[in-house]
Amino acid sequence: MSVATLAVQKIVPAGLSPSLVAADEDGDQFANGGRVFFHINNASAAPITATIDSVQPCSQGVDHNVAVSVPAGAERLVGPFDPRRFNNSSGRVAVTYSAVTSVTVGAFEV
Repeated sequence: MSVATLAVQKIVPAGLSPSLVAADEDGDQFANGGRVFFHINNASAAPITATIDSVQPCSQGVDHNVAVSVPAGAERLVGPFDPRRFNNSSGRVAVTYSAVTSVTVGAFEV
C-alpha cells in the first residue's frame, strides 16, 4: 500500500492553469501550510466519498475525519486545513476515497 504525494500548485496573481491527476486507490497526501485547498472531480456515474484524515481533535474536543460526499458528475473544493488538526507527522494531509474510477484531484495553495 503506497499513498501518492501530490504536488501543491500555487495560485499566483498572473494565474494558474490547474492540473488534476487520477486519485490513487491507496489514497493521496499533500503538504499543508494551512492555505491549501483540495479539489475533487468525480466524473464517474456514481457518488463517491473523500475522507480527510484528522489527526487531532477539533475545537469541540472530538477527533473526527471530514467526509466529503461528491455526487456523480460533480466537483468539490474543500479546505483550508488547520495544520494542527490535519497534518500527519510528515506535515501532510492524507485523503482516502470510497472509489477512484474517473476521479481526479489536485491540491492548490493561495
